[in-house]
Amino acid sequence: MAQAKSGDTVKIHYIGRLDDGYVFDTSANRNPLKLKIGEKRIIKAFEQAIIGMEQGESKTVKIQAEEAFGQYREKLVQTVGRSVFPADLEPKVGQRLTATSVDGRSVAVTVTDVSESSVTIDANHPLAGEDLTFDIELIEIL
Repeated sequence: MAQAKSGDTVKIHYIGRLDDGYVFDTSANRNPLKLKIGEKRIIKAFEQAIIGMEQGESKTVKIQAEEAFGQYREKLVQTVGRSVFPADLEPKVGQRLTATSVDGRSVAVTVTDVSESSVTIDANHPLAGEDLTFDIELIEIL
């Protein structure tokens, strides 16, 4: 039977969990995820786990934080004055926003604290610092 290799387009189902069992993402009750191995659209270690799998095969793989979204970095948390936000924007804790870095790049941030005069934003990926466990089922090699 054929094994998935770099360059193949595959369809998979997956469940992504944190160490405490919390499911942060799943393709259950959705169409399988279709991806081309090697396009770097997903975590490299996740892609590598698919290589060598056969159609219908399932496996569980644990990906360390360093190979997933990296370690949590305190330097990516900033408190800024409310004046940097548009007047019509009322920031709320948990809200995801797009900020512009000093070099002009767009950066996704999460609001983590709001006061009358300031807003704390976190540019870490929401899963930074987390080890991830994936249950992967290779549905089809196209």
